[in-house]
Amino acid sequence: MDFTELIDLASERVGGAVLVANDDFFAPKENLLKATTPVFIEGKYTDRGKWMDGWESRRRRTPGFDWCIIRLGLPGILRGVVVDTSFFRGNYPEHCSLDGATFSNLPTEQELTSDAVNWVPLLPQLPLSGDSQNPFPIQYDERVTHLRFKIFPDGGVARLRVFGEVVPDWDVLKRAGYVDLAAVENGGLVLSCSDMFFGHRHNLIMPGRAANMSDGWETKRRRGPGHDWAIIKLGHPGQIHRIEVDTSHFKGNFPESCSLEACNAPNATSDELTNFSPWSTVLARTKLQAHTRHYFDQELQDTGVASHLRFSIFPDGGVSRLRVYGTLAD
Repeated sequence: MDFTELIDLASERVGGAVLVANDDFFAPKENLLKATTPVFIEGKYTDRGKWMDGWESRRRRTPGFDWCIIRLGLPGILRGVVVDTSFFRGNYPEHCSLDGATFSNLPTEQELTSDAVNWVPLLPQLPLSGDSQNPFPIQYDERVTHLRFKIFPDGGVARLRVFGEVVPDWDVLKRAGYVDLAAVENGGLVLSCSDMFFGHRHNLIMPGRAANMSDGWETKRRRGPGHDWAIIKLGHPGQIHRIEVDTSHFKGNFPESCSLEACNAPNATSDELTNFSPWSTVLARTKLQAHTRHYFDQELQDTGVASHLRFSIFPDGGVSRLRVYGTLAD
């Protein structure tokens, strides 16, 4: 799988934060993890200079480099990053590098910036292009909680996207009883879908309630036979006891009905699941309502332990969130 199809572990949307930077004179460090696409506003200035939608340090007049430290919103295994220098043309850094560290607690700023931190190199110093998406794969198979992002020698970066696989604290979750097996924060991932013209498939399992219609999964209007679907890899195999299908904000474009199927095939590929896997019905096709949170428990059929789900909507439309509550399999 292309690493950009994975979850952005650092996005502010999932709780990521730039905790400290040595310099953000022209544009604040917090912009680096915004979920939105960067923009450029012609003629907009602040009292410090041109307004830019990114993190931008002042021009360095001494040797060295600029840096910031990031707490991942979702700790996990990194598979790649995209250093987005959109609209930074004469003021982008020449190079960047990335280090990682793992903490079991929430370290203070003083602890993060001390020489005692064991920073592990994830990316060596690599060249950047201006006004570009700069993708870099990462090969490091350990769980990471914090990053140190360096730019050489100075300049501006619009966004840093950090793609990877979420690795939750399973010991904590096992003590919690029912957990949302599909939630992104618990390692869930929407592997594929039939269509996501208006809203990305990952929105289905994002934290919290949808902010608006754009914050859900929405397909285009279907003009032929068939229906739309999404395949979800659960964060951990488990037994399903309750589900929620939330159509909030979808009023003239909610699906007429939905169904949910399950299988237990932990090692199956996305292609195998799409074309060949035998699916068992968890929720038979059931009518939906507009702008409503639907809860189902007694309607569910016991299919045993599940590792993957196929969520179908008929014939098309939008769903804000899908919650799948259950117990973890041993």
